[in-house]
Amino acid sequence: MTAGSPRPPDPTEVHTVADFVRSLVLLKQWAGEPPLSRLRSLGGQTVTPDGATVDALPKSTVSHVLRQTDKLPRWDFVKAFVTACLRYCDHPTELIPGELEGWRAARSALAEASISTPPAESGDERTSPVVTAPAPVVTAPAPVEPDGPVAVDSPVMIARADAAAHWDITDHPEHDHTVALLARRVAREEDRARKGLLGGYSIAPLSFRSHADSTRHDDGTGEMRDDLYSIGHFFNDLRPQRLLVVGESGAGKTVLAIELVLQLVEPLVEPRGRPSDRPMVPVRVNAARWTPGSPFEQWLAEQLVRDFGLAATDAQRLVRDRRVLPVMDGLDELDPEPSAGPPRRAIGLLTELNRYSDLSGRRPGAVVVTCRADRHAQLIESRVGLDNSTRVHLHDLTVEQINAYLRARWPDDHPCSPHRDHIHTALTGTSGTAVHSALRTPWRLSLTATAVESGADTAELLHVAPAADLPEAAAQIGRRLLEAYVPAATGLTPRTAHGTPYHPAQVRSWLEHLADHLRWQATRAAEMDRPPSGLTAIDIVPHLLWPIGGRRRVRALHCLCCAIFAVIAMLAFWVGSAVDPLTDLRDGLGAGEGLTLALMVGWVAIATGLSLSPWPAADGGRANVPHRRRMIGGLLGALAGGPVGVLGGLGGLMLTAGRVFGPGFAVAAGAAGGSVLGALIGLTAAGRQRAEHRTLSEVIRTEPLTLLGFGLCGALTGLPPLRLAAAGSVQLFVGVTGAFALAFALGVVFKIATGGWSKDAELAHPREALHRNPMIGVAFGLTGGVAAVLVFVMNQGVIESVVCALIGGVAFGLAFGAIAWSRAMIGLLIAAARGLLPLRLWSFLDWACEARLLRISGATYQFRHRELQEFLTASEDAHST
Repeated sequence: MTAGSPRPPDPTEVHTVADFVRSLVLLKQWAGEPPLSRLRSLGGQTVTPDGATVDALPKSTVSHVLRQTDKLPRWDFVKAFVTACLRYCDHPTELIPGELEGWRAARSALAEASISTPPAESGDERTSPVVTAPAPVVTAPAPVEPDGPVAVDSPVMIARADAAAHWDITDHPEHDHTVALLARRVAREEDRARKGLLGGYSIAPLSFRSHADSTRHDDGTGEMRDDLYSIGHFFNDLRPQRLLVVGESGAGKTVLAIELVLQLVEPLVEPRGRPSDRPMVPVRVNAARWTPGSPFEQWLAEQLVRDFGLAATDAQRLVRDRRVLPVMDGLDELDPEPSAGPPRRAIGLLTELNRYSDLSGRRPGAVVVTCRADRHAQLIESRVGLDNSTRVHLHDLTVEQINAYLRARWPDDHPCSPHRDHIHTALTGTSGTAVHSALRTPWRLSLTATAVESGADTAELLHVAPAADLPEAAAQIGRRLLEAYVPAATGLTPRTAHGTPYHPAQVRSWLEHLADHLRWQATRAAEMDRPPSGLTAIDIVPHLLWPIGGRRRVRALHCLCCAIFAVIAMLAFWVGSAVDPLTDLRDGLGAGEGLTLALMVGWVAIATGLSLSPWPAADGGRANVPHRRRMIGGLLGALAGGPVGVLGGLGGLMLTAGRVFGPGFAVAAGAAGGSVLGALIGLTAAGRQRAEHRTLSEVIRTEPLTLLGFGLCGALTGLPPLRLAAAGSVQLFVGVTGAFALAFALGVVFKIATGGWSKDAELAHPREALHRNPMIGVAFGLTGGVAAVLVFVMNQGVIESVVCALIGGVAFGLAFGAIAWSRAMIGLLIAAARGLLPLRLWSFLDWACEARLLRISGATYQFRHRELQEFLTASEDAHST
């Protein structure tokens, strides 16, 4: 290149993304239109996060980027493209860093300007090579860091700026609020799960083997050996990052999965140094919740919404952009036991996971799966597995590991320390093989320690009859440990509140009914195309426990109760409005009476129909909003609702021509009613920034009957003033239609406001949604009651109006707004009357978690271990009625 040659295009004067992309096109023209194949060779190669080496400038990537004038190219592409163009036209090598600095500065300025107003995501971003192209590998030696000050235009500062520009601010988890929120919630959920599973921090030593890496230390067999605390490093070294964890029942697969999640999520919660380019948030989900036939990505996004409160669009984006590492725990729990044939549900999920790819679509996507060894053997027989995965097998505990765990749990000064020698003697004695076979997993070892700490005799627990068959002897020890576990846990965790301590026989009976219900849930879910969320073989969901009382009995009684409450609500409205005295009905129904009765009968029919829903949902989100924010939300709602109410009151004044109330009442009543309604909505919706909201179309599509019921109530509320004013047919139609539309819109607002999570919600509780359900129902009733009072006082005294509105509002809320809670309470009362469950079921479930008989997993309860659940499952079906 000579001194008289024109300078390359200057990118520092561009002002828009389109100008920046056009400058790249001009640079390519200035360089002499190098062929795409030549640019590919000059751009060099790059190493992807999974270790594959690919071209930094594929032909399709260059063509795609230069055509997209509305998207800012990533810096790694710009750097490779500019370097390739300059090298093609023999631009002086020593000047290339300076040119790159100009392009970097121009791109950084545009990126900072776009952070406050990020561009809308396009549908083809998922497969765009621009999104996935990693930074080119720098083969030249890095500049030596000087001791003194460094000039801004020095090679060192240029290299620093170049490296800093590679880490796009939008990729940092601290700047991607959704990634940070998900990581924080995952960390807290898994920490709670770990403590609930272990009861503390001590855990039996776990180890595993894999044939994947000969560089790790082995035991002489050529197989790698790692332990629980190295699982995070082990997974990060995998290429591709696909891991299948196999182990016997109780071997610690779930504990390993929890530990892996916590180790991988820790850098995202507490960043140390620069994070990876596109960090993935590990999310552990129960494989048993997967619905056969569901696309995996869609299902995974739904789990993020349900369990971690992400907005649907954010969840879909993270899954689509591969910012989530799915940890599928319990593949073996998808199919019922015993299996009559191939595990078809597990095969279906593995088929979906084998289709799951990374962003490029050319390599398998990162995923972790845990599976019991016998189920894995069935899958191997069916010639199905997790493709391109590294399989690790959890080892049985050795005698030395068992002794080490007991020494850590029972130090020399512990009252149970003498039992360590007894267990060691049993493990090394003549029957040691059978005893070790029974205690070789962390779960069985935990059972033994719990039984011993409750006062059980070690010799009796581990007794082996002379000449007993080895498998049968180990099975007998296992049954004795399981038999002793419920009494031991009950004795070690006495009930400290709400009455006398639980009796072990009671606890055993209640747990058996819960275990039998889970078996029924599994059978029922297998018969349904789209089972309700939580209807699985392992999840104890409070609002899905009502069938324990008897399916037909509970549904019939619930329908009857809702019909009674609905009739009470309508009678309270009839009496409160005082438009149609009963004596006037003797002469027959007029047009006004007929319209009123038709609306009332229609609403009763809708409320009764809703009570017949097979599985009422207890939604309403999870909120943990400070009271101060609640008050602010209520105040803002009142300020916004007051003017709207005044407009409504003036509209009613116009329709009634001032024959029922005057302007003063219209303004005062409208302002009061609008303020109260606005305050209720503000209190409910407070603190939901960046939270999941149900969209308008979704609410209308999923709950048309509920919204129709809201509309009918509005029409009924607007009808009495019009009839008292003897309004004409036009005014009557306009008034009733307007009231219907207003109430319909109010119902939509309530459904949106009460759905989703607050951004302040960090930990969920399985009972939270069910507890919020009657609160939401009361809010519905109060909303209707406020409007009813303003109508009733036109033709009644204040006290009569308030009483009628209160009765009608409460009945309205129970019949119409708290269907899931009503169904659950009726089912619980019947089950308690039949002795199947305790009356204070929620207290019992929480106590069972404290006693480590159950555990909390996300928004559900689960048995501490599947073996315990299967042991307690009754042989007969208790759901025949």
